[in-house]
Amino acid sequence: MSHSDTAGPRRTLVLMRHGKSGYPPGVGDHGRPLADRGRREAALAGRWMTEEGLSVDAVLCSTATRTRQTLDRTGISAPTVYLDDLYGGSPFDVLEALRIHAPADATTVLVVGHDPGMPTTALTLDPEGTIDRFPTSAYAVVRIGVPWETIGIDHDPGARLLGVRVPRD
Repeated sequence: MSHSDTAGPRRTLVLMRHGKSGYPPGVGDHGRPLADRGRREAALAGRWMTEEGLSVDAVLCSTATRTRQTLDRTGISAPTVYLDDLYGGSPFDVLEALRIHAPADATTVLVVGHDPGMPTTALTLDPEGTIDRFPTSAYAVVRIGVPWETIGIDHDPGARLLGVRVPRD
């Protein structure tokens, strides 16, 4: 039996890039809000997740204004931890945040962050996966075969990139 077979229930990781942001004068990168398009597409992403049966149990979200607003627009209301380390976070930072903050009993965890952290985390978990593009409001769905507290420590033989969704209306 492989390690992924002994890990218990399958877990799903959803890695979402924030919606399209605006560039108001005098507002720094961390404080940039969503643009109208970003608000629409983040809401559409939330509807798609629901339609796909992605019942999110927990959320890890960057502290940036646009990521917080993206999460709000998705309509997902799971318990949320806001983390500075996800702002500009590398795959190492994202995986470490999951190990520390994802509840052990969570079946589906959503991470709302930035590019390139979100798509590169998906490909770090599944090096055989492919992502052609990862625009704003896109999200990757990755099946995980190990407990959250061990994700990314060793190669996860059960991790599989199931797909990337790009919500556009």
